[in-house]
Amino acid sequence: MTTRWLLPVDGSLPALRAVDHVIGEARSSPIGLDILLLNVQHPLPSDISRFVSPAVVHDYHRETGDTALAAARARLEAAGIGHAVHVLTGEVAPTIVDFAHEHDCGLIVMGARGLGTVAGLLLGSVTQRVIHLTDLPVVVVK
Repeated sequence: MTTRWLLPVDGSLPALRAVDHVIGEARSSPIGLDILLLNVQHPLPSDISRFVSPAVVHDYHRETGDTALAAARARLEAAGIGHAVHVLTGEVAPTIVDFAHEHDCGLIVMGARGLGTVAGLLLGSVTQRVIHLTDLPVVVVK
């Protein structure tokens, strides 16, 4: 039996802590884990994208996403944990939630972010929105 987990990553330290958590869980799990790494890029403003070819915009998002995923991929590969990599463009939280449902994920594992506000004291705004938008279990790693 295999369980699919979604691991949204933005290249930040909190996201890498979530990767480390997944590595620990995968090593001790009696069932196979199918890990999907996801980076979501914000669309470029129309002021920019209307003057740049769609191919250039696509390449920009792919390169930026690959850079954000590089450390997470390296950690998973060093731990011998297989994973699939995805880079999408869109509004971050809804894109994460939609992707998780479309790919039949059973769990979303995300890093927490301290923003210094009362609402964002422990969780970043993207993490808060994902929790609000999804009916899937979400593990938030501090």
